[in-house]
Amino acid sequence: MNLTNITKLIKEKYNPQNTLIIGIDGLGGAGKSTISAALTELLSNENYNITLLHIDDFIHPKSVRYNDSYAAWECYYNLQWRYDYLINEIVMPIKNGSKFNKNIELYDKDNDTYLLKNTVIPLGSIVLIEGIFLQRQELSDIFDYMIYIDIPEDIRLERVLKRDGYIGSRQQIKDKYNNRYFPAEHYYIENCLPHKKADYIIKD
Repeated sequence: MNLTNITKLIKEKYNPQNTLIIGIDGLGGAGKSTISAALTELLSNENYNITLLHIDDFIHPKSVRYNDSYAAWECYYNLQWRYDYLINEIVMPIKNGSKFNKNIELYDKDNDTYLLKNTVIPLGSIVLIEGIFLQRQELSDIFDYMIYIDIPEDIRLERVLKRDGYIGSRQQIKDKYNNRYFPAEHYYIENCLPHKKADYIIKD
């Protein structure tokens, strides 16, 4: 995939007097991580200071995000992520215009807990935040520029069937996506219109 045009647009938005926050949105299996890593490398090679954050580093522990009082898809959409932490502890200090230098809590999937990572983001950096559901209302004031990766569901399903073996068999992966992930994605598309609101659309 040729990302030259996207890097050009990002550089046009860049002002060394501020830190630029770019969202890379897309549904499960859209290729967010791959594209984010490629953009990070391209921009770093041009001597921009880049920080890449993953929304899945800011999820709640299992005791919160799996709740039998709600449908599985509602848990995923409403209980999965620590948006308040991301906004108040990371995004707002960055937007306040000073150098960011603090320990941040990142989710440790293997132990269902959090690890502290010292993170330094000098003023004038570019921060890429990649993840699903980035254009929902709770995050509406975070981003300076939004990229949406629009890939059909059938293609994404084939990708996750190959990728998400940790869930179990192919049937178990399908069941989890059909019960938890896909209904939440459909709700997001219908209510947040990410394919219409983004600044730039990537299609397969």
